[in-house]
Amino acid sequence: MTSRKADVIVGIQWGDEGKGKIVDRLACEYDMVCRSQGGHNAGHTIWVDGVKFALHLIPSGVLNPHAINVVGNGVVLSPESIIKEMLQFEGLEGRLYISDKAHLNLSYHALIDQAKERLKGDKAIGTTGKGIGPAYSDKINRTGFRVGELLNPTKLCAAIIEYFEQNRAIFDIYEIPTPKEVDLLSELEGFRAKLAPFITDTTQMVWKALDADKRILLEGAQGTMLDIDHGTYPYVTSSATVSAGACTGLGLNPKDIGKVIGIVKAYCTRVGNGPFPTEDLGEDGKRLGKQGHEFGTTTGRARRCGWFDAVATRYASRLNGCDELSLMKLDVLDGFDEVKVCVAYELNGETIDYLPSNLEDVTPIYKTFKGWDNSVGVRKFEDLPQSAQEYVRIIEEISKTKVGIISTSPERDDTIIL
Repeated sequence: MTSRKADVIVGIQWGDEGKGKIVDRLACEYDMVCRSQGGHNAGHTIWVDGVKFALHLIPSGVLNPHAINVVGNGVVLSPESIIKEMLQFEGLEGRLYISDKAHLNLSYHALIDQAKERLKGDKAIGTTGKGIGPAYSDKINRTGFRVGELLNPTKLCAAIIEYFEQNRAIFDIYEIPTPKEVDLLSELEGFRAKLAPFITDTTQMVWKALDADKRILLEGAQGTMLDIDHGTYPYVTSSATVSAGACTGLGLNPKDIGKVIGIVKAYCTRVGNGPFPTEDLGEDGKRLGKQGHEFGTTTGRARRCGWFDAVATRYASRLNGCDELSLMKLDVLDGFDEVKVCVAYELNGETIDYLPSNLEDVTPIYKTFKGWDNSVGVRKFEDLPQSAQEYVRIIEEISKTKVGIISTSPERDDTIIL
């Protein structure tokens, strides 16, 4: 007997693609929604009936009262952050579960993160300063602490104090003091009191759900171009953001994966430093930011804005094995005299149609379209302006991936299904 497959939602650009709306919409059709990587550096914004929800660690399925929500072992979890996030919702017991194997992202990780960025000066990566990189570093160095250890605060407290003593020379450079044992123990006991009912072996839980023929959705964080291996290194996040990362981050195997849906915005944005070939530093870029309300859910930082990069999309779609794309925020392009799609790059005087390992030196080659108005709120493809329809088709052609969903406003129902 073949068990049901788990479907995957994955960001195709530099994050902030609008995954939250799609996951929220699709979550109504699924029994379980799972996060597999990242931490509270991620941010999903979901609008329902004019009400804004900002999620960082809790899966977007939380807005479906019938869905089970799982934070997998590949996530680095800030107890303080998730406890604060949980206050937005009632009745989470029995609907939210946290892997006992997920690694803890504690307050000193953020202090390390911020200190390292300061020391790098103008060579800083532009991280969120949330401690994600240091938490993953401890995990890989085998010196981290896991969520399950919160169930024994006294033992965990002693282990953290010992960790500080072993690394005192490094902490002195970062000017980070050893926490007072009494304060640390009190904090950890508070975390246990609030989180213990939610901590479990989520790998077994997801396996049982698949074997029981439950519908499961795996929710990615950040985007493919920020993947630790395949993104614009070193200006990337510290985890595997591609669809394959959903396997290791939840304890699944490749045969468990079903449909893969890639999420892209109708233009591009990124937060922080690093190459961004289609960035528009002129008035169009500013206008995209203003009309798209492009400020980070997590940091509040203004996002860098530019035109759609179909070359990078084709690369990311192939990496993830995308069956289709969801094109978000098409309505943000309303009112432009013309819009652009990057269809190739120029590198060292040659035209190339692939993504080189270093994007710093490429120049985008654009195809220009006549602008359009009045796509906002449209729910049928044939009701879109003709130029907008052509825009969608060229994205499909260059990226070699069909567009299955188009979003025309932040509202859940303003969506075209193709």
